[in-house]
Order: sequence, then C-alpha cells, then structure tokens
Amino acid sequence: MAEGVTSAFSIFNADEVNLISERTKVGRSSRDWLMRQLEGFPSKEESFPRLYDGMHIRYGSFARNTKIRPLDDIDLIITFAADGTSYSSIGYGNTYVLSVPQSATNLRKLCNEYDQLNSIKVVNKIVKALSNIEHYKSADIHRKQEAATLQLSSYEWNFDIVPALYTDTGHYLIPDGNGNWKATDPRIDQKRTRDTNSLHNGNALQLIRTLKFWNEYAQMPTMGSYLFETILINYLNTRQPITSFSTYELWCFWSHLKTAVYNSCTDPKGFQGELNTLSYDDKNKISAKAGEAYEKSYNAIMLAKDEPEKAINKWREIFGGNFPKFG
Repeated sequence: MAEGVTSAFSIFNADEVNLISERTKVGRSSRDWLMRQLEGFPSKEESFPRLYDGMHIRYGSFARNTKIRPLDDIDLIITFAADGTSYSSIGYGNTYVLSVPQSATNLRKLCNEYDQLNSIKVVNKIVKALSNIEHYKSADIHRKQEAATLQLSSYEWNFDIVPALYTDTGHYLIPDGNGNWKATDPRIDQKRTRDTNSLHNGNALQLIRTLKFWNEYAQMPTMGSYLFETILINYLNTRQPITSFSTYELWCFWSHLKTAVYNSCTDPKGFQGELNTLSYDDKNKISAKAGEAYEKSYNAIMLAKDEPEKAINKWREIFGGNFPKFG
C-alpha cells in the first residue's frame, strides 16, 4: 500500500524490480570464489592452458547493475594467454579462426586437424576442469553454445563462463558456438552504462531496471534485453541530467520508443552490426504498447498531485497487479 506515486514506485522497485540485496551479495561472493577457482586451473592441471592474468571480465547485466529479478544468471569471461596464437577473419569478417603454434603445447591439444583452436573444445576443457572441483561434484555442468554453464543446487542462478583470447587490437575473441570465434568487448558496454549513470547523477540505473521490468511484463513481443538496454542508453545520452527517479522520464521514453523501435540500432561495440532484427509485425505491436503506456502515464502524471489513488491505478494498468495499491 502507498500514499502517493513516489512512495508507490519506491516500494515497487524495492519489492518487485530490483534484485534482493542479500542475494546480490551472495551472488557476488560466489562469483568471485568461482573466479579464483578458474584462475587456479593451470596450476592444478598440467594440461590446462595458461591464462592471461588481469584480463578476465565480470560482465553482463549483473555486473552492469541493470539486472532485474530474478537473479538467474551470472556471466564471466576467462581469458587465455595466446602464447603466439594468431587470428584471421573469414567470411564477412565476423568469424575468426585462431592458428596455434607448435610451441603452445596445451592450446594445441584443443585444436582441430588444421591446427586451429576449436572453441567447442576449449569450452569443454573448462567444463571438465569445473567437474574436478570438489565443491562442484554434484553440480550440473555442461556446454551451452559459447559458454560453460555451471548450475549449483544451492543457488537459484547459474554461471555462464565464456573463454576468450585478448587480441593486439584491444578486443576479445570468444566462441561463436560452432567451433570458431567472434569478436566482442563487454568493457565497452560497462563503460557506457557507467558514463550514462554518471551523466544522470546516479539515477539512470533505476530507470533502466524499471523500464526493463515493463519490457518483460507488457503484453507484447519482448525486446531482447541487450537491444532494449542499448535503445534506452542511447536515448538517455540525449537527455538533460535527471536528479532523481522520474515518472516524467518514463513517459518521455515511451514517447521515444513508439518510433525508435522502427529504427536501426547498431551494436555500440562495433562487432554485432544491426541489433534490431525484430519483425515488422513485432515492431508494430511494441510501438502500440509503448503508445498505450505513453497515454496512460501522461494521465497518471496529471492525476498524481490531486488524485493520487487514480494516478496509482493508472500505473497499475501499466506495470500490473504487483504495483502497490493506494492506501
């Protein structure tokens, strides 16, 4: 129950949107413990390739503080030392092959018949090493596309561990799911998010999380989380700094999204190309839902001062029955 819109959003964000603080602490602690285990693999297993110390990355929405409930996955990149390995692009430049020299003995064991590092074998090497840790004996450990996935019965989340090599051009090569490699650099996303949050005096993260909840709750085709965050951060970078969580900014974003969903949205890292691959029908439905939220939020903002109960009921129409009632 809430006496006004401001308190209603405070309750809603705390109870429905944001991760539970204690679980977040446990998640970070378990992630850091796992990272220490990963870093120790070469010293514990003679055949495990050398790692590139200091170049591992805690990434994804959990690391960027844009994750909403539930906490269901935590992402890590473990970076291997190249040991003289060279890379070249094939096709349209989005796929890479890694040629391993004879001197890189342990990496050579994970190559195909052409002495090219096979990313599936690298992921499976991590899977096998994880299964040898006593703490993880009863865990579900398997390969899922580009990641080694670790699911412990003691946690509600799984870990996705992605192997990588760091290149001389300053980006990472990670598995493409088919045995080869693709380029990425999660540090760019992390910096963009930090910079945007700083621009808005530390208030952007909550706005992002609240809108991500709407994206998943609204009865429309859900936009992929990364696409949605990219559109939202691009938008926030055009706005004047906000000084607090603002229902006005929710309204403004929905006005923007009505048309932005039809526009091109390229990967800010410069690797994935076009992110907005939604069908025209899905774009129409998302635009219509954004328009509906825009109209209802305008009414709610107009009602907030004199008729808070009606205002809160409008927000409940947008965010659902778990949004606090008036009272």
